This record gives sequence, C-alpha cells and structure tokens, in this order.
Amino acid sequence: MKWSETICFPQPLQDVRRLSDVPVQDWDGLAREREQAAYARGRRDGESALNEQLIQQRAEMVELQKGVLSSISRAVPQVIHETEDALLRLALEAAQKIVAGMPISAEMVEAVVREALRQVEDSAGVIVHLHPDDLALLRKQGAPVLEGAAETGPLQFVAAADVTRGGCLVQTRFGLIDARREVKVEQLKQNLS
Repeated sequence: MKWSETICFPQPLQDVRRLSDVPVQDWDGLAREREQAAYARGRRDGESALNEQLIQQRAEMVELQKGVLSSISRAVPQVIHETEDALLRLALEAAQKIVAGMPISAEMVEAVVREALRQVEDSAGVIVHLHPDDLALLRKQGAPVLEGAAETGPLQFVAAADVTRGGCLVQTRFGLIDARREVKVEQLKQNLS
C-alpha cells in the first residue's frame, strides 16, 4: 500500500480529529505522572507486604511468649520443691550440729531418760542403757531418775558403749525404745519428708 492510496473503512469513523486539532502532549510531564503513580503503587504494595510480615512476626512472638510462660509455670513448682528440700536438709544439718556441739549435762541426760520412759507401757523389768560417761555424770550429780519414777517404779541402769552421749536405750520386756540423738534426728528427717 502506498502513502497516497485511499483507505476505505467498512463503517464510518467516529470521534476522529485531525492531528493538527489535537493539543500538544507534554511527554515529560506524562512520564513523571506515570513514574509517580508507579512509585505510589510500589510503596502501597511494600507497606502491605511489611504489614503482613509484622503480623506474622507478632503471632510468632505470641507463641514464643506462651511457650516461655508455660515452661516457667511448669518449672516454678519444681524449683519450689527443690528449694524446700534444700532448706529442710540445711535446717536439719544445722540442728544436728547445734545438738552435737551442746555440752552434755546431767539435767539434759535425765530429761532424755524421762522422755523415753513416758513411752513405756509396762513398768516391770525396765533397763535403761546409757553411755558410760552419761551414767557416771548422773551418779555423780545424784540425779533423781536413778531412783526410779512413780509411773515406772524401780529402774535398772546399765553402761553401754554403743549408746552415744546424750541419748539412751530403754529396754522393756515388750521391746526397745531408742532415744539416741542420731535416731531422733533420723526420725525428724522422716517426719519432715
């Protein structure tokens, strides 16, 4: 087709103007407008993606926080239990050291014997085993317990090297009452556990 040939259209053209009647376009301004529109669209898309990412990170942080709080809530009772056990052991060790360091007196030995005798149900044939030094101390002081007690009647006292200082063993025809210091400490441990 040549430039000078006539073009025939099957239908008449509508809204057609001659190029000389069209206003002159500002191509630089049009490019700037399109660039600004693309920038705004990119910014909106970036902000939207960032918001989605922040929402996801917040959800992950909430799950992490729940996990940490759950771990702490499970660990606290265990720590409390371990702390109570440690304090109990410490208190028992301290009490044991204090008792072990106390000087043995006739009054103290007599109190231990009387406490053990309170557990005696049958007063016939009661034998009290004491450490030899404790028995000598009671005899030297003329302790009233050596003559017996109204509730138990006459008592027999025997020196026994296997009884530690400050304690006693009371033998009856029904059994043995162990009132040695180390046994009392062990009973205290069992009662507190």
